Amino acid sequence: MKRPLRRPSLRRRLLGFLLIPVAVLLLLDMTLTYAVALGYANHVHDRDLAGDALTLAKMMGNEQLGGELSPQARFLLQYDPSGEGFFSVVSRQRGLLAGNDRLPAASPPSSIGSPPTLFDTHVGKHALRAVTLTTRAPNRPGDELVITVAETLHDRHMQARNILLLAIATEAPLVISVLLLVWFGVNHGLRVLDPLTERLARRNHELSPIGAPDVPQEILPLTRTIDALFSRLRSMLALHDRFIADAAHQLRTPLAGLSLHVERALAASDPASVHDALAHIRDLTRRTARTTAQLLSLTRAQAPSNDTQAPAVIDLAQLIPDAVGQRVHEALEAGVDLGYQCTEHTLSIRGHAASVLDLLDNLIDNAIRYAGRGSIVTVSLQRGADDGACLTVEDNGPGVPPELLPRLSERFFRAPETHAEGSGLGLAIVQRIVERHHAEVVYELAEEHGLRVTVRFPPVHDDLASAA
Repeated sequence: MKRPLRRPSLRRRLLGFLLIPVAVLLLLDMTLTYAVALGYANHVHDRDLAGDALTLAKMMGNEQLGGELSPQARFLLQYDPSGEGFFSVVSRQRGLLAGNDRLPAASPPSSIGSPPTLFDTHVGKHALRAVTLTTRAPNRPGDELVITVAETLHDRHMQARNILLLAIATEAPLVISVLLLVWFGVNHGLRVLDPLTERLARRNHELSPIGAPDVPQEILPLTRTIDALFSRLRSMLALHDRFIADAAHQLRTPLAGLSLHVERALAASDPASVHDALAHIRDLTRRTARTTAQLLSLTRAQAPSNDTQAPAVIDLAQLIPDAVGQRVHEALEAGVDLGYQCTEHTLSIRGHAASVLDLLDNLIDNAIRYAGRGSIVTVSLQRGADDGACLTVEDNGPGVPPELLPRLSERFFRAPETHAEGSGLGLAIVQRIVERHHAEVVYELAEEHGLRVTVRFPPVHDDLASAA
């Protein structure tokens, strides 16, 4: 059976980041302490070793002793904790006078009057620290004595270990205190999250921001992200409620009409009445389908942007003519002359082709629906003054009173005395798509009569266009 994964712990992570470096620092401190202690022990023993060599030289130079060592001096020189002492007195002319013949001399040899020379050497399995000096032989002109005294490193390491143990015993309470303080600090510091946790636990369906003055600065990015998520959820819920309200508002009348004409058709006995009722049902069904499609389109346009694809560079000079051509047949049925004008071969914007087509579809539909039979609707595309793109849809219909132009982008707004059927959502959808593309829409009266709608898209930088 597969074991469940261990859940990450912020407490364990903090303690790991703090205690592991502290442990490493303690190891480094002990290593440094031992190195300093060993260096101090070497300095003291080297000084004593040099003193022993000088004392031995004075003893060998005493004419009363005749170049011989007393038994007491020989015992002191041969004593070593490892069980074996190392010294030698070598005459240039007579050879070894006393001591151990296996003890090597320093290289290069010292001269008379020079200070003692310290060096490292080995005798068998023993690593030794030795000192050598050269002096004149008593009662023998021209002869020299080379005196070497050595000792093992046992005492030096023993003293360094004793100093280390003393330092550990002295620092142990401090180390334990530091570890306890780290543990207490981490556990106490994490309690600052308790008020935030309690506030979240007391919530039910509330989506208000969770940020408060008691939120630690280190988790502000997290709380801000959660607040932004709550804000998006509030927007989506508000959009959901608005869609339901809009659907209920817009579909109530056609659904009631459908029910009325269905009952009329069922109650009618002559074919003419049934045919008339079915014609009304067909018109109401188309109106309901159109309203539903526009409600969905408006909801998509109002929803926060969640496109999986980034905006791309699209060429309006290729996109718009095909879209206009698909609406010509519908315009002819409505008695409207639909045309297209453009002098540019390439005119690019940055956006989503589907949204731009939806925008154009609503502009053309609005012009055809409200301009009336016998009118002319012209779609034109030209380059703007800022090197952007200007998409214009103009008709010569009855137009809109100037004071009502600012209200054309409102949802469900329809100009008074308008007899054409519509939901009042087309230009609201256009407004939302324009905002998504960081563009601008302008409503103005045509030169004679009618309405001109101009959408100004921002320019596309050369580096973006080339990258696309």
